[in-house]
Amino acid sequence: MLGRDDIFQKAMNEGHSAAWDQEWEKAINAYRRALEEFPDHPKALTSLGLALFQMGNIDESLQIYLRAAKVSPDDPVSTEKVAQLSERVGDLKTAMDAAIRAGDLYLKQRDTDKAIENWVHVTSINPENAIAHSRLAQVHERLGHLQQAVTEYLALASIIQRAGNAEKTQEMVDKAQSLLPNSPEVKQAQSSLKMGQLLPKPIRGKGGTGPIRMAQVKQLQQPNASRTASGLDPVAEARQKALTHLAEMLFEYSDDSPGAQERRGLAAIMKGTGAISLQQAEQAKVILHLGQAIDAQSKGNDAQAAEEMEGALEAGFTNPALYFNLGYLRFKGDRIESAQRFLQNAVKHNDYAFATRLLLGQMLVRKGAYREAALEYIEALKLADSMTVPAEQADDIRQQYEPILETYQNQSDDSVLRKVCENINGLLMRPDWREQLHKTREQMPKMEGNLPAPLGDIILQAQSSSVLESMNRINQLARMGSLRSAMDEAYDAVQQAPTYLPLHTLMGDLLVQDGRSADAMTKYSVVAHAYSVRGEVLPATKLLRRIIQISPMDMGARNRLIDLLVARGHIDEAINEYLELAAIYYRLAELDMARKTYTTALRVVQQGNASRDWNTHILQRMADIDMQRLDWKQALRVYEQIRTLAPDDDATRKQIIELNLRMGQTDKALTELEGYITHLESQNKNEPALNFLEELVRDHPEQPMLKRTCAALLHRTGRTGEAVSLLDGLGETLLQSGDRQGAMEVINQIVLMNPPNAEDYRALLSQMRSRP
Repeated sequence: MLGRDDIFQKAMNEGHSAAWDQEWEKAINAYRRALEEFPDHPKALTSLGLALFQMGNIDESLQIYLRAAKVSPDDPVSTEKVAQLSERVGDLKTAMDAAIRAGDLYLKQRDTDKAIENWVHVTSINPENAIAHSRLAQVHERLGHLQQAVTEYLALASIIQRAGNAEKTQEMVDKAQSLLPNSPEVKQAQSSLKMGQLLPKPIRGKGGTGPIRMAQVKQLQQPNASRTASGLDPVAEARQKALTHLAEMLFEYSDDSPGAQERRGLAAIMKGTGAISLQQAEQAKVILHLGQAIDAQSKGNDAQAAEEMEGALEAGFTNPALYFNLGYLRFKGDRIESAQRFLQNAVKHNDYAFATRLLLGQMLVRKGAYREAALEYIEALKLADSMTVPAEQADDIRQQYEPILETYQNQSDDSVLRKVCENINGLLMRPDWREQLHKTREQMPKMEGNLPAPLGDIILQAQSSSVLESMNRINQLARMGSLRSAMDEAYDAVQQAPTYLPLHTLMGDLLVQDGRSADAMTKYSVVAHAYSVRGEVLPATKLLRRIIQISPMDMGARNRLIDLLVARGHIDEAINEYLELAAIYYRLAELDMARKTYTTALRVVQQGNASRDWNTHILQRMADIDMQRLDWKQALRVYEQIRTLAPDDDATRKQIIELNLRMGQTDKALTELEGYITHLESQNKNEPALNFLEELVRDHPEQPMLKRTCAALLHRTGRTGEAVSLLDGLGETLLQSGDRQGAMEVINQIVLMNPPNAEDYRALLSQMRSRP
């Protein structure tokens, strides 16, 4: 249903007016109203994206620009913004892909300067990006920028050489030489190739320099070196970690070593390049602010350190370590509101969540907000408690804090809440807090089933205690086989704590034991969804795995599990689930769905941090399906990808050759064969090359070119007699089949080998030529 154009235009005009006045909140609201009328209007989307960026809402701004790029796929500006914002949030893979695409679109519009700018930026993120170097080489050559073109061709040659393609490497160096024959760099590259040496890797340029403060941060650790553990309370420990992290980032950013170029430094978390990015001077400003902040804090000048860190933040540098340090310093300076604002950004990060909860608790106590303070302290205790048990029990411990949090959410007695804050603060805010937690745990009674009880039991009131005791009774009844009584007990317990999800999970377990699998799966699914909504991904994945274990064909549960695993960054586990899902489709003879699933898995591998070994494994499965569907053309394309990833794989090379032969593409089959034989010979693998050829000859006796290639290799390895014998038999076969020209070519190949009886073959060749 079309929207109203008058409402749309009015909203857009209001948005533009607000943006002109830099009233970004008003602009955002106006652009949103415009999009309600026309949700896919490109101008409204890009305007909203810019306004969100100006408000510092980077994530939503990125999502809007992604929509704009999808709606207007030929608009280079939206795609360029996607690249810049993806780099800002640390998604470098998406940033590079988008920048390459933006460059292509700018080139299509004949804006070569912007195209080059985007591709050059890709090489600054990843100096070994072959696509960007290839684009730059071609454009510079076309524009007559010969020195730049030569540089890019040599960079491309280095990348291709490390991928194992010697022939293509030589081609790139030869191309550079054709442009500047007297170039010293080209001559050096040719010399290196002749001597079998690696070409220099492409070098990434720096975005700026800054002082390195790592030594000062290390000095802060020295006075405590003799203490046990870290010798610090949790807040001081997190402060030390944050300072060290900031110093390491400065160190990496100016590190000249090749390994440092692959690590994410400041460039990945600062604004990108272009219209919405930091300029070089601003980058230097960030580095200067950080260096001076670390210097000031190491000397005890907290006020100056905080000012410098805010300067870095204002210049576009965002990082949990900076937020925590800044929140800590503002808290020490009694600027509570400011500290609380910064710490809310640090609490989401695992490294700083524990200490941040403690600081927030202290701040809220100062403000007299005892209920909120108690909840923050209990969250801190939950995190600390999970550190005192084996890793496999940590999740169970965290779950047992849910009824505790629910209890204190409804507590209104300030004296009780204040006591909770004092108890937890006294337990945790001390240098020996780990030792103290272990001692406290040793004094606590064990729960049924030898499960560890939460340390929060020391502050539990009757309601939470009764829920945990009910769960113990439920487990006892279930072990005795009294499932109905156990379920009745569970229903009673859930009345006391209806939102305590472990209790609902236990009810699902009882349903499984009672043989009611369908009801159990429904229960598990609802609980998994609740966990997912809360952001607790781990228990959600566990429940989805239980559903799949009960019903392996439950596609919905498996797809939800995959989404959660990808969201958590557990890419390898997600790939395993994709492969399992594809295998199910395969067993159901749904080959199209199986192949689509493999394609999705491959995309996840390439976009995530999964092991690159998955590429060939998944591509092989895709090729198998293509072969079964007799889609030889598609299968050939997939096998060619596998060959690029695994150039030494005999089976893949053989499939490519056989598919080309099957499709009547004899010349391509011969090119592939000669390329592989050359590759093997360059590695002194003459025997494997011969075995490979002989197997092909046995499988395809009707193909003369295979025997001729095999004979050529025999001759090169000094086995001329065997080569002549093979060719002699081939010549007779060709004559008998009426292929006189082919027979003459074979005899000529024998003559060129110069065997002892070469004159006999010359005479035969002359006789055949003289006959009409």
